[in-house]
Amino acid sequence: MASSSKSSLVPEAREALNKFKMEAASEVGVNLKQGYNGDLTSKQAGSVGGQMVKKMIQAYENGMK
Repeated sequence: MASSSKSSLVPEAREALNKFKMEAASEVGVNLKQGYNGDLTSKQAGSVGGQMVKKMIQAYENGMK
């Protein structure tokens, strides 16, 4: 039986990921609320996701040095 991706995260990981998402949103000027953010435009949601990926790549590259 498959579980949903939300239930597979440990609470600490979920909190860290949420904090990371909020920081990325702040950096690109998107105001996220706790909980539901379905009122964001595709452009806003994409810019948050893109910023998160950019930061993850930077962290990985810095770790390789």
